[in-house]
Amino acid sequence: METKKPLMHFTAGYLINPTNPVTVNLLGAGGTGSQMLMALAKMNYALKQLEHPGFQVNLWDGDTVSKANLGRQLFAEVELGFNKAVALVNRTNRFFGTNWKAVPEPYCINSLRKEYNALASANVFISCVDTVSSRMELANILRQIIEKREHHQDRPYYWMDFGNGRHTGQVILSTVGKLPQPTSKKYRTVEQLPFVTDEFKTLLEQADTSDDTPSCSLAEALSKQELFINPTLANIGSSLLWSLLRNGMTEHRGVFLNLHEFRTQPLKLN
Repeated sequence: METKKPLMHFTAGYLINPTNPVTVNLLGAGGTGSQMLMALAKMNYALKQLEHPGFQVNLWDGDTVSKANLGRQLFAEVELGFNKAVALVNRTNRFFGTNWKAVPEPYCINSLRKEYNALASANVFISCVDTVSSRMELANILRQIIEKREHHQDRPYYWMDFGNGRHTGQVILSTVGKLPQPTSKKYRTVEQLPFVTDEFKTLLEQADTSDDTPSCSLAEALSKQELFINPTLANIGSSLLWSLLRNGMTEHRGVFLNLHEFRTQPLKLN
């Protein structure tokens, strides 16, 4: 009996050997986004040591730092009242010597019609947003971008989406369109990973219980999200992205996490 070859997705060739730094649009600078920025900075440093050009990151967030953010998110008291993206990027640039950009706006159609239109596209999108509507809008924008910039330097290749509740969360990797795959005798290659908004649309809508009312204290914020759910998810997603770049392929496209039960469930290709 013939055994089926395992499934594998090979990383878009441009990300493995780019001529310029890989552009990344990181959307959201809160609990998960602030952790992801630090992870991207570490990856950027490591990639450069491996003679890769590294990353050029644009961090998008229109919110300001409040007292409830201290402790759970990567902000200090002296940053209270500052825009989150500006505070984080300024600190990261000073520490790592990068020249990354802060955009003090949410990533949406209205922002892209302003002076930030030049930053609309990137090779990798990482969304750490709270609402289904934000994800749906991003999915529509990505479809429009790929129609116009399929052969552009900043053509989007991947979208990594983070979402979480109090104890649980997930990270899902998608391709933006179909990515050509090499011929392989060992694997069955997968050229397209579905958008989270297509594959899990119903689940997202059912789980969209986000409360936009700001918390007044860390104690109140912790009643909505546990202290380590965001950094745990960020580390898992960062590991997936690092594997994609370092190994040039992946058999996984995400992870479901239950921190209350200390359980992770990998999401394999299909």
